[in-house]
Amino acid sequence: MASALGMTAVLGGCGLTGSSGEVTLKLVAADYGNSTQNSSQKYWDKLARKYESKHEGVKIDVDVYSWNDVDNKVRKMVDAGDPPDMAQIGAYSDYAAKGLLYSADDLLSIPTQADFVSQLARAGEVRGVQYGLPFAASTRVLFYNKSLFSRAGLDAPKTWNELAADAGTLKAAGVKFPYALPLGPEEAQAETMQWLLSGGGGYTAAGGSYAIDSQQNVDTFTWLKNDLVGKGLTGPVAPGKLNRATAFAAFAAGDVGMLNGHPSLMKMAAEKGVKYGMVPMPGADGPSEVSMGVADWMAAFRKNGHADQIGDFLDFVYDKKNVLDFSREYDLLPVTTSASQVMSGAKQDAALKPFLDELPVSELPPVGQTSWGQVSADIKQRIGRAVAPGSSPTSVLNQLQATASSAQLAE
Repeated sequence: MASALGMTAVLGGCGLTGSSGEVTLKLVAADYGNSTQNSSQKYWDKLARKYESKHEGVKIDVDVYSWNDVDNKVRKMVDAGDPPDMAQIGAYSDYAAKGLLYSADDLLSIPTQADFVSQLARAGEVRGVQYGLPFAASTRVLFYNKSLFSRAGLDAPKTWNELAADAGTLKAAGVKFPYALPLGPEEAQAETMQWLLSGGGGYTAAGGSYAIDSQQNVDTFTWLKNDLVGKGLTGPVAPGKLNRATAFAAFAAGDVGMLNGHPSLMKMAAEKGVKYGMVPMPGADGPSEVSMGVADWMAAFRKNGHADQIGDFLDFVYDKKNVLDFSREYDLLPVTTSASQVMSGAKQDAALKPFLDELPVSELPPVGQTSWGQVSADIKQRIGRAVAPGSSPTSVLNQLQATASSAQLAE
């Protein structure tokens, strides 16, 4: 997502109260920018100075790291007994399960809590208590190359069979990746979940237990193996070795007919002059009724205290204007209802409307389960085998289910 920024030395620890009675809150955050010009450090520094100007005695000290580094940086700080007051990162449930985090009730005003998009707030819960505060969100839609489709006389697909037929036509026309299927270890869990949802399945059953080897999921991956990958419609790179970043770059280069994408792909494609369309993910019998949702999280650690100051600052962070400013800067979806309503009706945000439309019908991965990190890592490493020549989708999904069930029992 962004280039790594150097680590800034923190003198004297986190959350210190100086001799003057001043409180310094330490925030570690992820970088959503793709250059020094739009680094998230600039966003947070501006926001912090604005807050400090109206709150004498409180300082906000922010360090921003790339997504490759930020989660590990925070984990090392926690392991060293010196956590930041706040961390804007990719996961929160491990810390919550260990009793290290403040809950939303501990910190936020009632209006702020009530403004979170409901399914995002629920995804922030561990055992019914919200510890993860959603900070940024996105959904997935099917991108297609309008120029390639127009030359081939195709319309955007609504069903799996239409997708396969379109991919066959694109292959015959010489398109390198008729449908790009990134099941490589970078983000295979996301591509997998989008396909599982479109087939009426998903990672978990209604009660929250893992159901990776459900019949719906087996049927989905059997179709992918036989009707898409087996017919040579996913390009020259084996899906298990194709990463999302490579697939996105290939789409921006005009070499991909279709793929699942999130909002950042719009800018990548536009910068390369690729004309694209976006439609809901096709399903077995029609457009998928459920989309995959993704959220990044804000978590507040209890170690240094300062709950009142942290809560007041986070109420400010989640103010409608600030949420809109961040979402617009990085082409992300707002995590609050008030900001979403503004964005849905604003001309300047029209490009994000297909993603906003999917948010109310989106489903997030089971991020509130402490086992999810292990299960997700296992999926990233193994799921590509489910569509490989000579493989058995049933066998691969059974193996993933066995690992997931064991991890869940150990929670």
